[in-house]
Amino acid sequence: MGIRKFLAALLLGLIGFFVTAPAWAVEPIPVPIDADALDLTNMVEIHANAGPRLQVSTAPGADGIVRRIEVASRDGENKSWAVFALANTSDEQIDRLLVAPYFQLVGSKLFWPDLGSSRITAITPSQGIAPTRQKSLEADVFLVTLDPGSVVTFVAELTSPNLPQFRLWEPDTYTEKVNAYTLYRGIVLGISGLLALFLTILFVVKGTVMFPATAALAWAVLAYLCIDFGFWNLVFNLQEGGDQLYRSYAEVMLAASLIIFLYAYLNLNRWNIHYSHLALTTLVLLLGLIGVAVWDPSVAAGVARLALGIIGVLGFITIMVLAFQGYDRAIMLIPTWCLLIAWLVGAAMTITGALANDIVQPALGGGLVLIVLLIGFTVMQHAFAGGAIAQGLISDVERRALALTGAGDIIWDWDVDRDRIFTGHEVEDLLNLRHGTLEGPARDWLEVLHPQDRDRFRATLDAVIDQRRGKVVQTFRLRSEDGHFRWFRLRARPIIGSDGEVIRCVGTLLDVTEERTAEERLLHDAVHDNLTGLPNRELFMDRLQAALANARADGNSKPAVMILNLDRFKQVNDSIGLSAGDSILLTVARRLVRMIGEQDTLSRISGDQYGLLVLSEPEPDRIVALADGLRKAVRSPITFGDREIFLTCSVGISLYEDEKQTSEDLITDTEIALNHAKRLGGDRQEVFRPILRPLGKNVIDMETDLREAIRKETLGVFYQPIIRLEDRTIAGFEVLARWNHPKRGKISPAEFIPVAEQSGLINELGMYMLEKGAHQLAYWQRENAMPRPLFASVNLSSRQLLKHDLINDVKAVLSRSSLAPGTLKLELTESLVMSNPEYSAKVLERLRALGAGLSLDDFGTGHSSLSYLQRFPFDTIKIDQSFVKPNGKSARPVLLRTIVAMGHDLGMSVVAEGAESEADALELYQLGCEYAQGFHFGQAVSADEASKLLRRQPAEAHTA
Repeated sequence: MGIRKFLAALLLGLIGFFVTAPAWAVEPIPVPIDADALDLTNMVEIHANAGPRLQVSTAPGADGIVRRIEVASRDGENKSWAVFALANTSDEQIDRLLVAPYFQLVGSKLFWPDLGSSRITAITPSQGIAPTRQKSLEADVFLVTLDPGSVVTFVAELTSPNLPQFRLWEPDTYTEKVNAYTLYRGIVLGISGLLALFLTILFVVKGTVMFPATAALAWAVLAYLCIDFGFWNLVFNLQEGGDQLYRSYAEVMLAASLIIFLYAYLNLNRWNIHYSHLALTTLVLLLGLIGVAVWDPSVAAGVARLALGIIGVLGFITIMVLAFQGYDRAIMLIPTWCLLIAWLVGAAMTITGALANDIVQPALGGGLVLIVLLIGFTVMQHAFAGGAIAQGLISDVERRALALTGAGDIIWDWDVDRDRIFTGHEVEDLLNLRHGTLEGPARDWLEVLHPQDRDRFRATLDAVIDQRRGKVVQTFRLRSEDGHFRWFRLRARPIIGSDGEVIRCVGTLLDVTEERTAEERLLHDAVHDNLTGLPNRELFMDRLQAALANARADGNSKPAVMILNLDRFKQVNDSIGLSAGDSILLTVARRLVRMIGEQDTLSRISGDQYGLLVLSEPEPDRIVALADGLRKAVRSPITFGDREIFLTCSVGISLYEDEKQTSEDLITDTEIALNHAKRLGGDRQEVFRPILRPLGKNVIDMETDLREAIRKETLGVFYQPIIRLEDRTIAGFEVLARWNHPKRGKISPAEFIPVAEQSGLINELGMYMLEKGAHQLAYWQRENAMPRPLFASVNLSSRQLLKHDLINDVKAVLSRSSLAPGTLKLELTESLVMSNPEYSAKVLERLRALGAGLSLDDFGTGHSSLSYLQRFPFDTIKIDQSFVKPNGKSARPVLLRTIVAMGHDLGMSVVAEGAESEADALELYQLGCEYAQGFHFGQAVSADEASKLLRRQPAEAHTA
């Protein structure tokens, strides 16, 4: 019976465990006796909507026993719970306050913000005295007592799953904090209240619309602070944490009053009717949020916060636009609005949790008062400004005089009868002339006028006097004391006397030097490069057309056109920055200008391209020599900071040959020659020849056809045998691309490979060759059983090696083809690997780990470091054919023997390229080279022909 009872009790306990909420064990939080405050926010376990009852396992007590307690909600509803444990590790009793604020601006969020409420209904301890609630207007405060050495687990019944802040305070410290903040809040509220009252009085005294708008903003800030500081609850005796509706009202009114103030102060209704429509629409929408707040205060407050930020940004843009237009009110408001933008940024960081300091919320309240205070000072300047002008007590004559003064124009008065001109001293001061120089007869002005303007000035004055009507509108130049000229615009009308004759000519004189300078600068910039000051492409083409027209007319001159393009300038620009790149372009331009003649025109026609129209050198040899000199000038190192930059350039040249040639033809021919120089490696000049034109025009067509050939798999894949010199059997093949164009016939790889490199098709071409080679190699390995498996070598380009997907591509190819490990060899040139050895070493290690073989092509032709070569996991070295072909030098066998020996010492196989005869093959075998390829052993053949070679191989090997 005892066992049955025990099992029954155990079964009931398990059922109760699974039916009720699960129990969690918590870790105790030690409470230091000397700590003023302890943040428990992130140490509390929140069980959201865990039900009306909660079972938890207590923290292990001093005796190490874990107990279980069950807590029921007071109203029996589904509740959220917070569980934590406190440990008193001292030998004294500790009294502490558990504080959970009703509202925290920090982390309250922008959308659907948490507007605050009572957080904790009750707290139940696992042992000891139950915490008692303390009276507070702004937080749930519970007094807890911890006995010496005790560990108490607390279960807090929450009103919602949100507990934004939960701290354990030393009672005296918390009281001092509350008192300090209360004093600060009282001061801020006092200043805000006095400011609102003062602005209201100012509104009564000065009835303009900006003053009630400012007062409304001040009262909205005061209401917001009263609610935020908790005084609203104290005055109206609201329920604890029950100010959500009023808080949303305050935030809505804050945004609404700000838009009202901005509209009224800037007087936006006089600038554009759209300002009025926008302000009125925004105000209606914001006031509509008051009704939304009754339904859901959180939604209304979120929209108000978003609107406040938008108003701040749009207001700043509006203020800056009006300020640039010279509007005084906008200029005066800039400092205050910058402070408001800073306040909005701080508020945004606070509600999103980026700023979480305790002082940030009171500081934002004080900052709001400071903003209103600055706004008050700004509007006060308008309140006490005024005088006779403000009251409009001026006559029509005074108004005209004020208008002339406000226009800033200089009075110009010519007394025709006395032939005397009066301008005051403003013009003389501008020209640094002696006072009275321009006050005299009209003929005295001729000495100061620019020679090109004298006749026009005299003729205009004579015409006005003769015709007795019309007006003078003329722009002319006057010479200053230092010889420089300034531009002036004269506007005047004749005054007719009683006898019908002109007695005076009166008008204004305005200094327009800056306007004319700006116009001339615009005209200059329209046809010149802003960076170098050289003629741009439009001016270059205009001068080229003029040179061609002159050449057709006299038949003697023969202009030549050059285009210089900097090699690898994009890489230089990327490595040193755009500003340094601009300095380099300017330096190159200055070097080139010093090399050309006075008749020649140097132009910057694009980013790193310069055009040169040569008229000073008629002979082609001299033109080519000039191009070579320009290249040498560019090649000189350019010092930038503490580093030297070396550049080269390619030059295309075209010569004038035929009268039918147009400027566009010459430019096109020059670009074709330049592209040819680029394809040949750069740092060279090329003169246009007609044979280059088809190549240049067909590059795009070739790129399109090559893309189509890869897509339709019509590009030929050929295989050149690699022979094992020991028994003269085929050890493998090198996979090569051959293109038999349907219209142009066979196209050399030397022609279509550069096109693929430039167009980016080299990646697709490389994958095409890799797929085809791997597939064919897998077929051969299945059909031809050999003691040593057949291998195939596929070339990789620089673009493929730098491509991040290369490893995945090779992995996919190997997974689709069942190949013997290491038999699919990837060939990389020495210069390609050494261009970025660190990156290449990592990529090659990954490829080797996938099961791919690695072959170093063209060994000995680059500038590699042998110390780096040891790090690369190559298994094959391919000796360049320049070392294999006989050249009559005695050092050739020594070099071959050294390379073969070094490869073997590094554990690599050696393949020699370019074996053209039996003597070459025999010599390579005697030097210890394992493999060779070349025309002696066969050219590249199709897959079917290669299969026939493999099938005939055993009989041939036996015969050998």
